Amino acid sequence: MMLEIRNLHASVDGREILKGLDLSVRAGEVHAIMGPNGAGKSTLAYVLAGREGYEVTAGSVTFDGTDLLSMAPHERAAAGLFLGHQYPVEIPGVSNLLFLRTAINAQRKERGEPEISGADFMKRVRTEAAALGLDMEMLKRGVNVGFSGGEKKRNEAFQLAMLEPRLAILDESDSGLDIDALKVVAGGINRFMGPERAVLLITHYQRLLDHVRPTHVHVLMDGRIVESGGPELALRLESEGYERHAA
Repeated sequence: MMLEIRNLHASVDGREILKGLDLSVRAGEVHAIMGPNGAGKSTLAYVLAGREGYEVTAGSVTFDGTDLLSMAPHERAAAGLFLGHQYPVEIPGVSNLLFLRTAINAQRKERGEPEISGADFMKRVRTEAAALGLDMEMLKRGVNVGFSGGEKKRNEAFQLAMLEPRLAILDESDSGLDIDALKVVAGGINRFMGPERAVLLITHYQRLLDHVRPTHVHVLMDGRIVESGGPELALRLESEGYERHAA
């Protein structure tokens, strides 16, 4: 089992958000987490990534058999965990290329691997940027600085492709995208997937799942997963909403 979450409880500013969440993710699977605002979807993503201010009060999380909660955020990243943010941040003064090469080499160092050569790095950059419709001049600019919402999400898909994690946690990657940008980002997610990788896809809507087909769909309500199923569950949620799951 790649990711195993058992009875996870977590609080933010003393308020309990996750209230006994259970989830199992195997390599090769795409799990869609759906639910209304305030259900705990983003909290789950931040807890898994190790974001400061999110306190785990009970439960366990293992990643490839290792206690994820005992690891620092940079250790989780080096182990193969990637978090895609709902609102990607801007980093003025740091180019996309410098940011990515530094991140790749930091993770390689943590794993005891040699640094990527400049030639190999640029070869991968050109390949992945072309697949996502990113202009090389954009990649020389500060991270996400002056990018539209769609360009930020494409850039995040580019980071995903370059970092090659084992588990991608994508928090509303479809937020604010028009249909053309949605197709490009979805294509990036599909290109990333493989038998040794997995995706945890947090979304409100079916439209992303029209392009990235999940193996499992889960309904998250009030800090717990209350129903799980296949792709047909997402279609039902689209027509029925979440009210039938409310306590």
